[in-house]
Amino acid sequence: MAKRHAFEALEDLSGVASPASKRSRFDDLDSPLDGPTPKEDKPTNGASKGEDDEENELDDELSAPAPVRQAAPTDGYADLYLDTIHRQVLDFDFEKLCSISLSNINVYACLVCGKYFQGRGPKSYAYIHSLDEDHHVYINLETQRVFVLPEGYEVKSKALDDIKYVADPTYTKEDARDLDRVSKTSRTLDGKEYSPGFVGMNNIKENDYLNVVVQALSHVAPLRNYFLLENFSSKTELVRRCSILFRKIWNPRAFKAHVSPHELLQEVSLRSNKKFTLTAQSDPVDFLSWFLNNLHLGLGGSKTKPGSSMIQRTFQGKLKVESQTITARADVGDRLRFEEAADVKVDVARFMFLTLDLPSAPLFQDELEKNIIPQVPLTTILSKYDGRSAQEHHAQRKRYRLLHPLPPYLVFHVKRFSQNKFISERNPTIVTFDARNLDMSPYVEPNPAEHPPGEPIWYDLVANIVHEAVRTREDVADTGEERKTWKVQLKDKATGEWVMAQDLYVDKVQRELLYLGETYLQVWERRRDSKGKDKSLV
Repeated sequence: MAKRHAFEALEDLSGVASPASKRSRFDDLDSPLDGPTPKEDKPTNGASKGEDDEENELDDELSAPAPVRQAAPTDGYADLYLDTIHRQVLDFDFEKLCSISLSNINVYACLVCGKYFQGRGPKSYAYIHSLDEDHHVYINLETQRVFVLPEGYEVKSKALDDIKYVADPTYTKEDARDLDRVSKTSRTLDGKEYSPGFVGMNNIKENDYLNVVVQALSHVAPLRNYFLLENFSSKTELVRRCSILFRKIWNPRAFKAHVSPHELLQEVSLRSNKKFTLTAQSDPVDFLSWFLNNLHLGLGGSKTKPGSSMIQRTFQGKLKVESQTITARADVGDRLRFEEAADVKVDVARFMFLTLDLPSAPLFQDELEKNIIPQVPLTTILSKYDGRSAQEHHAQRKRYRLLHPLPPYLVFHVKRFSQNKFISERNPTIVTFDARNLDMSPYVEPNPAEHPPGEPIWYDLVANIVHEAVRTREDVADTGEERKTWKVQLKDKATGEWVMAQDLYVDKVQRELLYLGETYLQVWERRRDSKGKDKSLV
C-alpha cells in the first residue's frame, strides 16, 4: 500500500489497513517528504525478496566505509586538525600506560584530551578513540612522532615543537653550563612566572619524602648535568625515569609551574617491593640510601670498585674507624676509657653520607614552665669525626676521622628519630649553621700529598631538607598525634638567593633563617676556590 498523502483525510482511509513498516534508506533522504515511496527492485528470477535479504541489503547501505589510510596529508591540508589541540590539558608526567589496556608498549597521547592509548592501527584503542570522540592528533610518547588518526599520516609541522619539548626536554652543554650562571624567568601557558629548577612537585598522597630528595639531588651540579646530557636508553628504567624528571624540573618551556613524580614513583615502588610508595610516608634518609645505591647499580657501577659511577664520584668518601672493646680498669676506677694500645683496630670504610648525633633533649621545663628547645652548632656535632671524640656502639668504643680526598659533595644526616620496642621519639634540637664557609679541615686526617696542612677546606650549603611535625586532628578533638611533613630549601646559585619548596608551594626564604627548622638532611658543595671566597659570588 502506498503512503497516505498529506491532502487525504484520515476518515476516508479508516477501513484501510496500515502498511508494513520499512527501514528508511539513505537514498530517500533527498526525496521530498510528501513524495511517493521508491519502488523496490524485483529479483531477476521473478521471485519476491525475503525479509532477511532486505535486512542484509539495508545493513550494507547503512554501514559507513572505513576511512582510507594515508601515507601523507592531502595537498593543502597538512595542518588539518592542529587547531583542535588543547595544550592546557596535556600532562606528560604520568606513567606511560594505555588508559584501557594498561600496556606500556607503543603508547600514544591524545593531544585533544590528554589521555593515553595504545597503538594507531585500525583495531587499536587510539584509532577507536579517534572515531568515537572525533579526536584526531596523537603523539608517540617514545619517538615524539605525531600522527593524525584515523587517516594515519604523520604530521611534521613546526607548530608541534613546543609539545615535543615538554614531553621530552633536551639540553646542550651550553644550556647545562648556564643553569647556575644565568638567572632565567619563564612563563607557563597561563602567564604565571617561574624559575626553571625551582618548581613545585605534586604530593599525590604521602610522597613528599621522595619530592625533597629528588629536589635536592637535582641541584647537585655534576649529577644534574650528567642526567640532563647523557643518553640512558640502554640503562635501567629507574635511571631513565630519574633523568626525565630532572629534565622536566629544569625545563625552561614548561606548560605549568610544577611537575609530578608519578612516573618515577611507580618504578621506585616496583623496584623496592613496595617499601617506598606514594600512599605511605617514609624516611628520606632510607629512601636516599636506597635511591643512590640503585642509581649506582643502574648506571653500571660496581659493588666492589670505588668511583665506578657518577653517584660514587660525586658523594663517596673515605673514613678511618678506630674501634676497641670496652673495658673497666681497676687503676682508674670504673671509668671507661679508650685504650691507647695495640688492640685498637683500625679500618677504612667508605661512606655516601655522614650521620650526626644530636645531644639529648632536656626532660624538664624551664622556670617559666615552657619547654626548652635547645640549640647546637653544626660544628659541635661534627666533632664526632675529629678523631678524638669516642662513641659507644655495641660494647665497643669507636673514633672516626675523615680521609683525603674529600668528595665534591658531602651529605649530612642529622639523626632526630630513635625507636625502641615501645615508642618512637623525636629530638627537636635546632642545629645552627652558616650556609657558607664550613671548614672541614679539622675533621680530616692530615695528608700533605693531598692537601696542604693548615689550609681550610671550604664547603657551601646547596640543599637543606627540613622536618615539620604536624598534629593530626580527628573531627574536632585533637588526638595529640603527629605526622611528618618535609620541605626543602634550595640555593639559586645564579642569584645567591634561597628558595623553599614544599609540595606545590615555592617561595623565597632568607639565608639567615635557614636553621630555624628541624634540619634533617643537608647537601654541601666543596668550593673550588681555595682562598676562602664564595665561588658563587665570583
